[in-house]
Amino acid sequence: STSWSAETAPSRAMSSGRADSSRGKCGLGWMIGLMTRARSDSPATKDPVPSWVGRVLPGCVLCLAAAGIGYGVNLFLPGVSALIIAIALGVLLTNVVHLPDALSPGIDFSAKKLLRAGIILLGLKLSLTSIIDLGVPMLLVVACIVTGGMLGTVLLGRLLRVPPTLSLLIACGFSICGAAAVAGAAGVTDPDDEAEEDTITAVALVVIFGTLMIPLVPLVAGLLGLDVVTAGKWAGGSTHEIAQVVAIGGVIGGGALAVAVVVKLARVLLLAPVIAVLSFRQRRLQRSDVPGRQASRTKLPPIVPPFILGFLAMVLLRSFVALPGAALGAGETLQTLLLAAAMFGLGCGVRVRNLLKVGLRPFGLAAASTLLVAVIAHAGVALA
Repeated sequence: STSWSAETAPSRAMSSGRADSSRGKCGLGWMIGLMTRARSDSPATKDPVPSWVGRVLPGCVLCLAAAGIGYGVNLFLPGVSALIIAIALGVLLTNVVHLPDALSPGIDFSAKKLLRAGIILLGLKLSLTSIIDLGVPMLLVVACIVTGGMLGTVLLGRLLRVPPTLSLLIACGFSICGAAAVAGAAGVTDPDDEAEEDTITAVALVVIFGTLMIPLVPLVAGLLGLDVVTAGKWAGGSTHEIAQVVAIGGVIGGGALAVAVVVKLARVLLLAPVIAVLSFRQRRLQRSDVPGRQASRTKLPPIVPPFILGFLAMVLLRSFVALPGAALGAGETLQTLLLAAAMFGLGCGVRVRNLLKVGLRPFGLAAASTLLVAVIAHAGVALA
């Protein structure tokens, strides 16, 4: 009736001598018709923000709720990572319950966008002063851990005939900073998300083998007769996730926790140059795959992704601005919640059947990479 009024009311109102009330009705219909057509022709209504938020909101709420549960468990049990709890909840939920399709956009948004926001806030944990205080020898050891761990893992992946993309993601996660490094590298090396299953597999391996290190590192450190500080440096240099490092430092006790976290954060700082190198490599690969003029029209990843620039900005902010403790505490809480929500989103993509189908080779590569990084870290700490 609105469209009818919009087209016929003006002519009828002008040609007939109806009463004022009838003309009023026709004029009202004409105005509504014009408003409806103007609203449908408006650029804003072609991609309305409310509908986009409505699609994403249900899944985001679920992911943030799971993150809140993980955070609450971490408050009562500090040795249990909120990220590990969140990803475990995601794996459990998606394998026990059929999640509605309406949740998929928000879960996907959390696994990608919230993850990058969490990585940006991760920079607030890093102070250049505390890292420089480690000394040049220990900083060289950190560089050797990341470089040797990545190159060695990729080489081992070739020997074990693990797919190259999966080998690279495992190398990033085990050598730098766990699941955040895996997902960050996946966003650069696979911008079209064609190998999302590789990302999920690498994150699952990070959780499994990083969790196994929590009891093993203190045990082996005791058998090797390492003092508290040396054991802390080794834990920070060899363990995958920050939360796992914190758990190990707490088990070792003494001054191990503080030095372990600083060494681990020095590894985290190398996430920026590694992602930049991987992005540059991906650009070269895409250009070689698409010759001629089509290469200029191919979407290439930025040399330095925006979330890495944000991460570096937060590092500089923490290093050169005297931020109040309340702001740092709020930033750490928000960072934990964002990363935990992202881990829950990634966990929702883990199908146990599919994980079992990948075979033993990725598990063998993960075990070999864990051992490789641990050996490099121990040798480096002993020499330093």
